Amino acid sequence: MKILDWYILKRYLFTFFMMLLLFVPIGITVHLAEKIGKILENEVPIGEVLLYFLDFTIYFAHLLFPLFLFLSVIWFTSKLANNTEVIAFLSSGVSFYRFLRPYMIGATIVGILSIVLGLYLAPMASQGFNDFSYKYFKKGKSAYDGANVDLFRQINDNEMIYVSSFDVKNKNGSNFTLEHFENNKLTYKITANSIRYIEEDTTYRLVNYVKRTIGENDDILEEIERRKDTLFPFKVDDLTPEIYAAEVKPYGELKRFIAKEEARGSSNVGRFKLVLYKKWSLPVSVFILTIIAVAVSSMKRRGGMGVNLAIGICIAMVFVFFDKIFGVMAEQSDFSPIIAAWFPNVVFAVLSVFLLQKAKR
Repeated sequence: MKILDWYILKRYLFTFFMMLLLFVPIGITVHLAEKIGKILENEVPIGEVLLYFLDFTIYFAHLLFPLFLFLSVIWFTSKLANNTEVIAFLSSGVSFYRFLRPYMIGATIVGILSIVLGLYLAPMASQGFNDFSYKYFKKGKSAYDGANVDLFRQINDNEMIYVSSFDVKNKNGSNFTLEHFENNKLTYKITANSIRYIEEDTTYRLVNYVKRTIGENDDILEEIERRKDTLFPFKVDDLTPEIYAAEVKPYGELKRFIAKEEARGSSNVGRFKLVLYKKWSLPVSVFILTIIAVAVSSMKRRGGMGVNLAIGICIAMVFVFFDKIFGVMAEQSDFSPIIAAWFPNVVFAVLSVFLLQKAKR
């Protein structure tokens, strides 16, 4: 049986990596054709272009990892079925679950590779990919969240800030408020018509500055100044993290970043948590899609490999549809990010059990 296991495992891994080598260059070529005009227009150095496409390769491969695997398993298992090799295996007394074992070993190898990519390599590639895109392809567009209106942030255990609007490019905001609490009781409040970050001095300039101390019976206006330069215990970038902030952080740093954003009351926590949960749901989908692919393609059909591939592509598109729909719901609403990340896996796990039982018969 070791010969059978090794035979299928070699075909599993070889077909998967050949699928990557086939489709990744196609993706690079299409992307280069789309962006070559802007690359030439901006006179981007060749070194930066090569590094960008290396980042794009890792980013693109990790994004479509399960789909490449799914199609490759359908491809080579359909060939086994058409050559009646699957029938020969099962007729020799091998159970269908035993026949699945080398596939599960292969899925484990690919799953571990997916985890390494997702936790460490993909964040670094995403950083380079997004930085390059906003530098050369999206000039005039901000890499920060466009919802820079009514920003609330908790900057430490005792202080919260509010800005009615914030311009990331010019680093200034309107209607600034800082509230300081002691033992959950408001002690003083700072307000200003506008706030601006002065990079040369790393200070903040407030216009129409007012500091109001909250008393037992009435408030005391301690300071009123037309313009005041002062220091605050927060960075200007903390007000509006980059749109792709979660994608570019390794796992441990991402967890700390999410905890910090939750404490600040960020409205983007759902988006950040979705990225975190997908780092684990993606490797699990490797096993689910492998089982579905084997169940669909292990039967010899009248139409041959073409029918199996057509069925596989339809299933893959439905999987992508579910993944994208629930991802958008988590990013744009209060929909639970953990459900958004795992629901497609749950649905397709149920489908895999049904197809597996059918294939056994």
